[in-house]
Amino acid sequence: MLLGKAIRLERVFNRNTGKTIIVPMDHGVSVGPIFGVVDLKETVNKVAEGGANAVVMHKGLPRRTHRGHGNDIGLIVHLSASTVLSPFPNAKTLVGSVEDAIRLGADAVSIHVNLGDEKEMQMLESFGRISSECANWGMPLMAMVYARGAGILNEYDVEVVKHSARLAEELGADVVKVPYTGTPESFSEVVEGCCIPVLIAGGPKMASHRDIVQMVHDAVAAGGAGLSVGRNIFQDANPCLLVKALHGVVHEGKSVDETMAFLEASLQGA
Repeated sequence: MLLGKAIRLERVFNRNTGKTIIVPMDHGVSVGPIFGVVDLKETVNKVAEGGANAVVMHKGLPRRTHRGHGNDIGLIVHLSASTVLSPFPNAKTLVGSVEDAIRLGADAVSIHVNLGDEKEMQMLESFGRISSECANWGMPLMAMVYARGAGILNEYDVEVVKHSARLAEELGADVVKVPYTGTPESFSEVVEGCCIPVLIAGGPKMASHRDIVQMVHDAVAAGGAGLSVGRNIFQDANPCLLVKALHGVVHEGKSVDETMAFLEASLQGA
């Protein structure tokens, strides 16, 4: 591995644990300025204070969110986009380059691929091109790979998720983000079939803190390298506290019950 890539990865992953807490904030392109990403600088402050390792955002946002104070946090520039207004919302197209990310001081870039979509061929071509550029520049690449096509019956099916994770590895990604398959046993199969760090996505808004904590705990116990969770964190009533709780799970090995006790005590004392 190039030294530059290794150094950048250390800004995204905790050096001691080899795991990470990433908070994506790229939602404004796909769905607009939803709650939690309206005042992005405030949200970045909150998750950084909580101990998140990195955030994900499009290339136009770092100029609005660079703080110059507070806890440091890694920057991942997202290069893929589509909108819910499109007749092809799952067809991601490139809207940035590795050079854009370098000029912004990014620690990594990310791309999004939806397998099974009718535009899969174009998304895979973009993946391959960005992967080659990342290799040339020593830039880490996180691939968000999901199965979201007309023929996909269940995007959380372990065989589908295993395929998604393995594709990311084989096309040159350094980290892959996939849906959680629902159980530690099934997710361990995903991790075993992929030799790069595997992160879980947050998915739809969850009903409770315990649901989020349990999912993260089980994914890490199965060998996952952490999480890349957006709205389940930034739309929480207290994102800083939730990230602190998840930090305990991911980086300190705390149990679900220990984490819930911390959350409940903190909320009562607030």
